Amino acid sequence: MLTRSALTIRLHPDDDVVIARSQLVGGTTLIDENLTVAGLVPPGHKIATRAIAKGAPVKRYNQIIGFASRAISAGEHVHLHNLVMGAFDRDYAFGVDAKPTQYADPPATFDGIVRADGRVATRNYIGILSTVNCSATVARGIADHYRGEALAAFPNVDGVVALTHGSGCGMDTHGEGMQLLRRTLGGYARHVNFAGVLVVGLGCEANQISALFGAEHLEEGPLLRTFSIQDTGGTAKTIAHGVAMIDEMLPHANAVNRKPVPASHIIVGLQCGGSDGYSGITANPALGAAVDLLVRHGGTAILSETPEIYGAEHLLTRRAISRDVGEKLVSRIQWWEDYTSRERGEMNNNPSPGNKAGGLTTILEKSLGAVAKGGTSNLVAVYEYGEPVAERGFVYMDTPGYDPVSATGQVAGGANMIVFTTGRGSAYGCAPSPSLKLSTNTALWARQEEDIDLNCGEILDGTSTVAETGERLFQLMLATASGAKTKSEKHGYGQSEFVPWYVGAVM
Repeated sequence: MLTRSALTIRLHPDDDVVIARSQLVGGTTLIDENLTVAGLVPPGHKIATRAIAKGAPVKRYNQIIGFASRAISAGEHVHLHNLVMGAFDRDYAFGVDAKPTQYADPPATFDGIVRADGRVATRNYIGILSTVNCSATVARGIADHYRGEALAAFPNVDGVVALTHGSGCGMDTHGEGMQLLRRTLGGYARHVNFAGVLVVGLGCEANQISALFGAEHLEEGPLLRTFSIQDTGGTAKTIAHGVAMIDEMLPHANAVNRKPVPASHIIVGLQCGGSDGYSGITANPALGAAVDLLVRHGGTAILSETPEIYGAEHLLTRRAISRDVGEKLVSRIQWWEDYTSRERGEMNNNPSPGNKAGGLTTILEKSLGAVAKGGTSNLVAVYEYGEPVAERGFVYMDTPGYDPVSATGQVAGGANMIVFTTGRGSAYGCAPSPSLKLSTNTALWARQEEDIDLNCGEILDGTSTVAETGERLFQLMLATASGAKTKSEKHGYGQSEFVPWYVGAVM
């Protein structure tokens, strides 16, 4: 049978595969490709456009996504059964694609909350941080006091949230794991979206409050308070003590107003989760277009998830503003290769089962789509996990690919917004920073609209372009930074998704 060629998507003239727009059955003729589909091909999956010899590289985006594990015929479904990882050289070409940024004049604005030190917030929370898992229940108990109508008298306060975790003891007090935990907690304690923070400890844990404050150069004051359970006499007394401290902070936290400020104060963390074969075609490029707009208006975007740029890092080093910046990114890739080897794993443990069901076969393929979130702007800096992001523009932060851990590092570094693309579906939030979610396809939007803020499937449907969707997303980012609630905020997401990266032995 004859069908229109729009049933598939060709991303580059030299690609060995095209992508199915919808499920294709054997015998379907793809007119422009001059081939017939052999067997069932699910939506978002790949179809070989020419015969590929065993061992030959296979290209998508005009980049290698793997190697044929056996001979592949034209028209055949290309996936786990005939495509595997393989080693090949990357040309890092440090800085060859870096170019001057054309800044917008005048810059876009949003209605932000200006703190006393001049920093600008997109939200206005009070946070409760636990130094150790042992104080997590008490921290949540304090936050629970402020549910319902408890904050009715404080309309400018977005909420009181407890951000707890599962470590803080049974670890080397001078090791990398403790350094990462303290850096993360320090970043949240300083976060501009918190008007005030209460840090709750147990008293005997490895991560002592005094050591945390010393390592992170924090100083206790009216809006940064601390205490330990063992000093206050038990659970009920500790919760009551914490509530009294929060009550003292609330009038100060409420005494804010929003006013127009430049978009340069937006720092957005870029995330993708539950990716599919359309992620690198619709939502990720649209987010990249919005990132380029944000950078032109003086803002900052943080790309992360190092295991999910693996094999595509050369596309970022080419945009580095200096060789040092590019080589720092390569050094983090090498750290991950060593790390996974030590743990008897491999970088291709990613993609996840859901990614594979959506059409992604290897980490190389997933990474090439994931880097599209970063747009085309210069790479100006590379940070380690949770480090404070100081440079403006497009930057990189080394994090795991696991979304809650990755976004936690970005927020610790200063991200006051998260934008999260998904093809399989995601329910996620990230207090104290609002999180926008984008769908890669219209079927997901129709199925899970209550969790998705923007449908990028219109690009696939032909009713919008990447540039048009990127502009819509940029305007949505400005509105969100001005206080408009995201879907995840309306559902109450954001506290359980605080997951600091744990590295090292549990003792």
